[in-house]
Amino acid sequence: MGEEPEHLTRAGHRQAQIDPLAARRAPGDPPWDVYLTGTVFLDIIFTGLASAPVRGTESWARGMGSSPGGVANMASALARLGLRTSLAAAFGDDHYGEYCWDALEQGEGIDLTPSRTVPGWHSPVTVSMAYEGERTMVSHGHEPPPEEPAPDCPPRARAAVASLTPGRRAPWIAQAARGGTRIFADVGWDETGAWDLAGLSDLEHCEAFLPNAEEAKRYTGADCPRLAAHALTAYVPVAVVTLGSEGAYAVDRRTGEAAEVPAIAVEALDPTGAGDVFVAGFVTGSLAGWPLADRLAFAGLTAALSVQEFGGSLSAPGWSEIGAWWRRVQSVPAQDPMALQRYAFLDHLVPEELDRPWPLRRAVPTIGFRGPG
Repeated sequence: MGEEPEHLTRAGHRQAQIDPLAARRAPGDPPWDVYLTGTVFLDIIFTGLASAPVRGTESWARGMGSSPGGVANMASALARLGLRTSLAAAFGDDHYGEYCWDALEQGEGIDLTPSRTVPGWHSPVTVSMAYEGERTMVSHGHEPPPEEPAPDCPPRARAAVASLTPGRRAPWIAQAARGGTRIFADVGWDETGAWDLAGLSDLEHCEAFLPNAEEAKRYTGADCPRLAAHALTAYVPVAVVTLGSEGAYAVDRRTGEAAEVPAIAVEALDPTGAGDVFVAGFVTGSLAGWPLADRLAFAGLTAALSVQEFGGSLSAPGWSEIGAWWRRVQSVPAQDPMALQRYAFLDHLVPEELDRPWPLRRAVPTIGFRGPG
């Protein structure tokens, strides 16, 4: 195998310690496993609120953390799963932007070579308040200059994750696909109300499309999300539809394979970023060449682990959390053998012990604050 990018030997391997693509790496491979572009927010998360804020009153939170958000949620989730991740984003030239840059590059081992600091532009900020398994968010920001941040020529990567915008093409998607990059796409709510698949013109360049059940039904007109998944394969080879508390369903038209995996029952504290973590898990399994059902199960597991923690990029699990979960569920008395068998593929991925503390501290309470040690 060729020489690894310097930032990975410094930070990335220290973060992940497991390389899910080790068996598939070869000389001449792209330098990056996944490429992303988008907007990085500074997230300030308040936790431990007894209830939603009430108009005209002051609410006190028992906990608080600050971390990069926005596209950083997806980038962090991918990097913690051991994928070499490259991000093109605009960063403000304020303290918030400097903190987010350092947290992603030094803390997560993410390549920011395609990213830029934009003079005179302040970082977008989101304040998230988590309570009773729900969240309320307030955001502020301005659009970066139109030439920021996506480069004219995206770096070579095995895969890219794209968030499609109805009625608008992103030229980098077609460029990346022509270079052999596998495109995995999600989509947000269609504010226009058109729900027209023809408006998602970049879907033609994608290998997989991962909407939620409501989005899939609206785009296809199907009454059932499983039927919607099959209908979507007329536009993209692999359709994955998340079903909320019911799990997820996927179809691969190239093999004729279909798979459904139930959700893992957990106590959800904060759903922020769970969709990004699900996509990151599915991309990891796809690049590793796992069967469709294993990819779905792994994606669902990583998402389930994330909602048990607060915050977006804060909650994305790494192999320490995955390994701890797998060891814990196997020790539960009277555990259903069939349920355990669904995740038996983890035996070959998770070592007995990882030499890292868990849970991990991934946030600072206040920008500029340095705790003990």
